[in-house]
Amino acid sequence: MAKTPSSNLGTSIGGNMEDCIFCKIIKGDIPCTKIYESENFFAFLDISPVSEGHTLLIPKQHCTNLLDVPEHLGTELLEVGQKIGRAILQATGADGFNFILNNGKAAGQAVFHAHFHIVPRKMGDGLVDWHHGTKVEDSELAGVREKILEKLL
Repeated sequence: MAKTPSSNLGTSIGGNMEDCIFCKIIKGDIPCTKIYESENFFAFLDISPVSEGHTLLIPKQHCTNLLDVPEHLGTELLEVGQKIGRAILQATGADGFNFILNNGKAAGQAVFHAHFHIVPRKMGDGLVDWHHGTKVEDSELAGVREKILEKLL
């Protein structure tokens, strides 16, 4: 399966790893409040948190977005996300958390190094939930499905 190039989704700040703020954080050039580190991943508290415990989980390898993250890191990504999510729930008393990736400029990605937000949530916290759109006809869903399946093959 051919990968879709990420070039239309944005580029690293300044265009390279040397200018990437998250690469600088990983190298220790910029301070952070680190909560986790493994061979492949690094996690730290967001300096502008949506809620207490808001954490950023990033691959150590510079990847512009999800489409650039090596597939072999997928399992570890989920395991680390679960581990950190459980710890955040226990530490903050949150009722749940969002595991969010903004993939590309149009989706709200501001730093072009793939990063996952782990945002603790409490019932009634007032944070805006994702509202679903208007229900569409089955025929419209089928048309979209066919377009996607065509690209998956």
